[in-house]
Amino acid sequence: MKLIARHLLCLAAAAISVAAFAQAPEWKKIRIGVEGNYPPFSQIAPSGELSGFDIDVANAICAQLKADCTLVKQEWDGMIPALNVKKFDAIVASMTISDERKKAVDFSDPYYDVPSRWVAKAGVFKDATPDSLKGKKIAVIRNSPRAKFVADNYKGSETLLVNKETDVYMELAAGRADIGFGSSVVSGEAFLKKPEGKGFVQVGPAVNLGGGAGVGIAVRKGDDALREKINGALKAIMANGTYKKLADKYFDFDVSPNRK
Repeated sequence: MKLIARHLLCLAAAAISVAAFAQAPEWKKIRIGVEGNYPPFSQIAPSGELSGFDIDVANAICAQLKADCTLVKQEWDGMIPALNVKKFDAIVASMTISDERKKAVDFSDPYYDVPSRWVAKAGVFKDATPDSLKGKKIAVIRNSPRAKFVADNYKGSETLLVNKETDVYMELAAGRADIGFGSSVVSGEAFLKKPEGKGFVQVGPAVNLGGGAGVGIAVRKGDDALREKINGALKAIMANGTYKKLADKYFDFDVSPNRK
């Protein structure tokens, strides 16, 4: 009887393993969450077409994997919740890798890394130290490593939390904040070089957050097969020149996570 029971248990275990293997996705179809409000990384044309560095990287990964991909637009605040209720399978939306976010999602290897910068009216601030900004209102995107950095280090300042990166500069231009804290690329390309950015400057040195962890592609906890496929595709497009070709469309400096 013991031998029969043991045999039945082995058969059951084998059946479960076969079923699990059969049900494991091959990731030939991938839904990717993107934002569309973060130029030059993602933006939406009047026609509704998505473009930007994030969008190009997502499409390059899909081409490398020979996968049929669908881009799903999602507001920033709902990105991780939407991923975890399976609205999409991965997030390519300039999401900085952080210990806090790692509690909710898994990340690919980083695919770019740029520092943060302070932006304010020219001549108002000589630097952006906690003492200099005491009593001042700082605009920063909510639920971000930058917001945590401000909360941890600028306790004497007031914080104006906004929903997306471009809102940092909109609030700044409208005079509802004294200084903004955001991406060095977005502040430089999407604000300071435009008419609404006239009279504003970057203040102080660049700020590197997250210990150089960089920006990664988020997947659901336990989706290791997808994460490994994405990592393989990232390595391939970085090795074959595709990544540099895409980056050169948007940046005149190196944004790669492996730069010296």
